Amino acid sequence: MSEESLNPAQSKSNEGWFSFDPSKPIEQLPPLALAYMGDAIHEVAIRQYLLSGKNLRPHHLHRASTSFVSAGAQAKILAHLEPTLTETESNVVRQGRNAKSGTIPKNASVIDYRYATAWECLLGYLYYKGEHARMEQLITEGIRHLEKQS
Repeated sequence: MSEESLNPAQSKSNEGWFSFDPSKPIEQLPPLALAYMGDAIHEVAIRQYLLSGKNLRPHHLHRASTSFVSAGAQAKILAHLEPTLTETESNVVRQGRNAKSGTIPKNASVIDYRYATAWECLLGYLYYKGEHARMEQLITEGIRHLEKQS
């Protein structure tokens, strides 16, 4: 990591929560790199959602979070939201779904795993584009959808 990447004054876009810009334009980042960021975004969103509830026991929080962050849950979120996505968002999802990760999912079907990767890719893309309101809107609707199903 270079010294200038640690200097907030050197930030080019500052669209993210921190001043560390990606090394390439967002449109040139590999889908799996976007999914890497999107996974973290989704995890933070779910943790914040769970901490807004009344049951704050660590064991309960962990069990509840797994029902939201599993590949199956993320695939359900994306399937529910896909008809509402813009053309650009749909293209990002397609690229994320078609990305070859090189890993075999342990606790999910290959299809769920690919859709979960696509969901995470979309979140990473929206994060880096600075479309945080849209990102929050989709995550919130996804949480509502999962809550209705349980």
